[in-house]
Amino acid sequence: MMRDTLLLPPRGRFAGVALPAPVARALGRARQATLDPPGAEAAAGVFEVLPRGWPAAAATRQRDCGDAAGSLWLRADPAHVRPDINGARLLGYGPALGLTAEDVDALLPALRPLFGDAGYALDAPTPTRWYLRLPAGARLPRFVAPETALGEDLFDHLPGADDTGPEARRWRALLSEAQVVLHNHPHNRRRLDSGRVAVNSLWFWGGGALPQTVRSAHAAIHTDDEVLDAFARLARTPVSPLPERWSAGSGGRLFDLRARRDAEALLRDWIAPLADSRMPAELRFADGAAFVLDPAQRWRFWRAPLSMLA
Repeated sequence: MMRDTLLLPPRGRFAGVALPAPVARALGRARQATLDPPGAEAAAGVFEVLPRGWPAAAATRQRDCGDAAGSLWLRADPAHVRPDINGARLLGYGPALGLTAEDVDALLPALRPLFGDAGYALDAPTPTRWYLRLPAGARLPRFVAPETALGEDLFDHLPGADDTGPEARRWRALLSEAQVVLHNHPHNRRRLDSGRVAVNSLWFWGGGALPQTVRSAHAAIHTDDEVLDAFARLARTPVSPLPERWSAGSGGRLFDLRARRDAEALLRDWIAPLADSRMPAELRFADGAAFVLDPAQRWRFWRAPLSMLA
């Protein structure tokens, strides 16, 4: 039988939470592994993507509009940053900002000339997902997914933060100019007056071209994540929202739980019933740790239970 897979938050999310006895016993006897890469990009391991990479912008663009082929794409999502004593922090982006078509109609016309002068076309097929169409073959610095930078110092996650080359400097300059345009835009004053946060920055991420091939070994994928959903569609793998809890099935399913914050609910509704089922399974944590469960491991009675995940 194919194994079910749970994509889980970092083990630190479970700090101080005691494991139920069946879970502690199952994880103590499981085979442990280390994922590469850990973090947000670990989701790339769900698919075989050719050429190699994780072009999230092209994948979601294809899902949104069906026109991603032939160009290079970069997400330029609306964001809110807040200055603090040490610099600035990313506090929200995309869906968290409560954006509407009215926001797009007000802000995009002010930003388009900036990117148009650089040779890039900016559009927003949905209020929360904004895109830059770049010439094929354009060179890009390293960009960081917004969930990686959320709540952290903005300057540690700028485009090509450790890169002194011309492309990295160009994208940092474009970001700075976009922030000036947004800061001065009267629509943001109206948002503030109505109790909403300002859209005072963009977040560049997910650059790349539409892959030639996307495959998945999973029979079905359950996720509320737009990027995983988009890649599942490219792989022609059945995809649907997450159910309330794990239940036995035919196996081979992947459940994307990375955004879930309640550690006790994850243990109660997902990990415990899966471990107790004695079905083949894999638990992948976003910090890079993995546990592979197999029914034959129940005979490893000499192995001590794992009392805590973190």
